[in-house]
Amino acid sequence: MKLEFSLLINASPDRILNAFFDADALNAWWGVTHAVTAPRPLGPYALEWSPSEFRDEVLGALGGVLRGTVMQFDTGAGFFIADVYWLPPEGDPIGPMALEVTVTQNETGATRVDITQSGFEEGVRWQRYCEVIGVGWEHALASLKRLLER
Repeated sequence: MKLEFSLLINASPDRILNAFFDADALNAWWGVTHAVTAPRPLGPYALEWSPSEFRDEVLGALGGVLRGTVMQFDTGAGFFIADVYWLPPEGDPIGPMALEVTVTQNETGATRVDITQSGFEEGVRWQRYCEVIGVGWEHALASLKRLLER
C-alpha cells in the first residue's frame, strides 16, 4: 500500500512542519487528544484519538493510537517516521508502516506538501484500513490547510 497526497498551503514550510509536531495544532487539524512528539532522529511520534462512536464493520471503533519513531527531521524540508503502527481501540495493531512528509516552498510563497504513507500487510483488516485512512487523510489535510491559511 502506498497512499500519496499533495496540496498547496499558503504558509511557510516551518509552520507546516510544526503543525505535525505541536500538540495544540494536531488537536486543531487532526482531532488528536494527546500527542508525544519530538522532531529529531529517534524521537517519539505518538498520537491518540478518542474512540469513535461510529463502528466500522471490519475495524470496529476508530480512534486509538498511531505510533512510530522519527528517523529523520530536516528543518524546512520534511521528516520521515518509521515503525509506524495503528493501535485501534479494539483488535490487533496494523502495521508496520512508514510516513514521509516533505515541504517545498515555491516562488509565490505557497508551500507544496507531499505526504506518503506506505506499508504492507495482507488481509481484510489491512485492506479496509487503507480505504478508511485514505478518506481520513483527505479530511485531515483540508483541515490543516484551513487552519494554516487563517
